[in-house]
Amino acid sequence: METTSVSGGGGAEAPKIVWNERGQRFETEDKQAYAEYVVRGGGKVMDIVHTYVPSTKRGLGLASLLCVSAFTHAQSHSMSVIPTCSYVSVSIF
Repeated sequence: METTSVSGGGGAEAPKIVWNERGQRFETEDKQAYAEYVVRGGGKVMDIVHTYVPSTKRGLGLASLLCVSAFTHAQSHSMSVIPTCSYVSVSIF
């Protein structure tokens, strides 16, 4: 597993996002919030199919941090991204 911390821009340290390769998802360290993906095209495409943040953690920007981690990972591995998840499709930066 690979751990990354994505800065949210505020003074507080951003939550750490973990790449769970076996589970094909990016998740918070407590595994409660996550973005799931499917690898397609022989490993050249990351299809982000679902994001989830529990109601107790909504409003903290976790979904955005998960997406940033997924996009950063895809870019560093020369992968294209398909934003199947509705959150991702309307939140592309």
